[in-house]
Amino acid sequence: MRPWPDIFRKAVDIAFWVMAAGVALLVAYAAGRILVADQFVIPTNSMMPTLQPGDRVIVDKTAMGARIYRNLDFKPEGQRLEAFRLKGRRRLHAGDVAVFNFPIIDDTISFRINYVYCKRIAAAPGDSLWAVGGYYRNSNCPGLIGSETAQKRLADLKEKPVGFEGWEMGDSSWGWTIRDFGPYYAPRRGDLIALTPKEGRLYRRILEHETHRAIEVDDSLGIVLADGEPYPMHEFQDSYYFMAGDNVTDSYDSRYWGLVPEEHIVGAVTLITYSKNRSDGSLRRDRILKSL
Repeated sequence: MRPWPDIFRKAVDIAFWVMAAGVALLVAYAAGRILVADQFVIPTNSMMPTLQPGDRVIVDKTAMGARIYRNLDFKPEGQRLEAFRLKGRRRLHAGDVAVFNFPIIDDTISFRINYVYCKRIAAAPGDSLWAVGGYYRNSNCPGLIGSETAQKRLADLKEKPVGFEGWEMGDSSWGWTIRDFGPYYAPRRGDLIALTPKEGRLYRRILEHETHRAIEVDDSLGIVLADGEPYPMHEFQDSYYFMAGDNVTDSYDSRYWGLVPEEHIVGAVTLITYSKNRSDGSLRRDRILKSL
């Protein structure tokens, strides 16, 4: 019969290794969520029919590369994002579905942790986007972007389509609405553009975010002002995306609040792991492990 001290030491050794294995698993799980992939729940119908409320989706962070935060002092009212991105496998393109941090707080581009949306990329950096009679048209993507059925529903809408209200991206003379607008260019990092009053209005928030200066338009002189000084040219410091919900008649997206900075993108949606009906909690078996 083994003495009690030996049995106790053996039990302590086993407990230690079990705890060590548990800690290692927790660290691996946390690292995986930060560096590789994470799961998000779809809360609204803005991406129907592609994604439904209650879908649990996997977001691949390795495509663009995971973000590593330089500052972990996150403020609930929002702040400038301080982060760098690891090397990714590819760029995201028009047609990809992505999760991103919502970019606009109090009329400025700002970052709020865990305040995320899921939409389809209608225009990636370097693309020009139009909406023609409710249908998206992309200069670098000749095929359909999003849901043809939903876009036809917008095209057939009898009531007057909503304009770009509440977002000073244009004036009424442009005639832009959620059904007809463009061309709308999504800037790439390094693009140099001449600023006319139109660009000043279209990219005001981006210009203010990148220059840290107040942007105004002087229509009488036909110029853009930064802190009251003429500002004729701008080189973009980040790349930007136009994000659109597939359910175009019921989606709060870039048509209303503008472009998303690349640094705000979390990753690409690749898979629905499972889905629960939000009304009764029942499992939607036909959506288990459904790829996008």
